[in-house]
Amino acid sequence: MTTLQSAVRRRRAVAAAGAVSAGLLVLAACDKPTPMATITVGSDTVSSEATCGGEGEALKAADLNACLKDKGIDEISVDPDATVRFGVDPEVADKGWTILMNGQPLTDSSTKTYRTIPGSVFFNAQYGAQGDSTLVSIKEGEEDTTGLWSFRLKKDA
Repeated sequence: MTTLQSAVRRRRAVAAAGAVSAGLLVLAACDKPTPMATITVGSDTVSSEATCGGEGEALKAADLNACLKDKGIDEISVDPDATVRFGVDPEVADKGWTILMNGQPLTDSSTKTYRTIPGSVFFNAQYGAQGDSTLVSIKEGEEDTTGLWSFRLKKDA
């Protein structure tokens, strides 16, 4: 083998190693998606990654309050006679989760991945509903809140 062929092979090997290293750096820089929460009403479903947190660290109270005021959240229409189904990824269930309505606990904490609530609850003033739209959030964590998934439920007349 000539010196020229040897040099070309070395350059190719270095270039290949560089490409592999660059690819690994790009993958390492990618954010891991947060767990999902899902609401289903009849045949309609809306799913979302965490509105805030969802990465295992406790949220500060100020961040939590700001997150509850977030306007860019997914909506779903709810017939008051329908059943609203809530589902969370197992890693959320393992930490315990609570359904909030307009920022106030609607349910006790659960470690199940699935819960159901009658649609009428979300538009009943007795439970804190106001008008034809309700902010519903899923709060991850029993003591410290580590994630929040928010959805807007619109009354389907």
